[in-house]
Amino acid sequence: MKKVIINILILSASLSVQAQSGYDAVLQQIEANNTTLAALRQQTEADKLANRTGLAPANPEVEFNYLWGSPSVIGNRTDISFTQTFDFPTAYARRSKIASLQNENADLIYKAERMNVLLAAKQACIELVYYNALAREYAVRLQHAEGIAEACKVKLDNGEINMLEHNKAQLNLTTVQAEVAQIEIETRRISSLLKQLNGGKEITNYELKITNYDETRNLQFVMRNFEDWYATAETKNPVLQYVRTQIEIGQQEIKLNRAMGFPKLLAGYMSEKVVGEHFRGVTVGMSIPLWENRNRIKQAKAQTQAAQAMFEDSKIQFYNHLQTLYHKAAALQQNAQKIRQSLTVNNNAPLLQKALDAGEISLLTYLLEVEYYYNAINTVLEAERDYELTAAELWAVEM
Repeated sequence: MKKVIINILILSASLSVQAQSGYDAVLQQIEANNTTLAALRQQTEADKLANRTGLAPANPEVEFNYLWGSPSVIGNRTDISFTQTFDFPTAYARRSKIASLQNENADLIYKAERMNVLLAAKQACIELVYYNALAREYAVRLQHAEGIAEACKVKLDNGEINMLEHNKAQLNLTTVQAEVAQIEIETRRISSLLKQLNGGKEITNYELKITNYDETRNLQFVMRNFEDWYATAETKNPVLQYVRTQIEIGQQEIKLNRAMGFPKLLAGYMSEKVVGEHFRGVTVGMSIPLWENRNRIKQAKAQTQAAQAMFEDSKIQFYNHLQTLYHKAAALQQNAQKIRQSLTVNNNAPLLQKALDAGEISLLTYLLEVEYYYNAINTVLEAERDYELTAAELWAVEM
């Protein structure tokens, strides 16, 4: 199994380095034009501004009092005061650190959505290559089916075959025509999906008629150690990065709440005027946090522990998911290679066509025998498509 994993790592590593070149034109357009990403970019900037709001000290307070004396002979009194409240100094550093971490997570949320959008686009391209290849195969099958149907019609008119043989040929032609129509429907669906992902704009400067995955890349085999590769993938996964940052935010909030447990300081200037007298000077004070921050440290610790547990669970899920994808990709790649080799060695389609033309086999025998070959081609195209889809998901963090 270790050998299998290493083999598929070689293929996947080459995919990471080169495969995207075939789809880069599409992915770049979609990243620039996708409306979901555009809206999320704006939301990210707004969230960053919100995270940096409220880091400065509280607003200063200015108070003015004008008091009329009674009896009037004692005169009037004028009071002016200016005060500023300060949290304990370390609280501002903790808030600034938390805001920076929250901004990192805002970027990670965007990165995760960007990865999902580009993965969907790349997998749509892979599906399109599959249907293009299928369309190429069915174009040949349709040509053969039309030729057989026409030949059977001529033979029926000449009395060489009966109506049963003629109907078999017509039914075969109708079936192939229906398959061709279905392929066209799927091709339009995927093209529409790519247009939707591209913000409603047509994909430009990209050949959408590629029929072979090898046309999108040149495989170069590079040996990589699985654990080293996984360690890199883990650090690039935006979900794990997000949860890891949430843990750090929780740790900073514990420190912030400890700092908030210290008294708040108040300093200012005060002036008082009465008839014949004028008093002015400084005013100082403090707010003693007896009840306001109660249980906040406990809550921050509990939140941090929950984030730590979530991170461990997410890491296990991510690791197991990658292992599953690797095993799946290995099996698909080996299966596709095996069928391709068998098709090359055991292709009876030309021989069957010659035998049918020479009258050595019946139409029914030809259709049954050639169906094995057609099914094998369909199977290998599906296996290659599924391998590419799986590999794209494996390397989504590289986008």
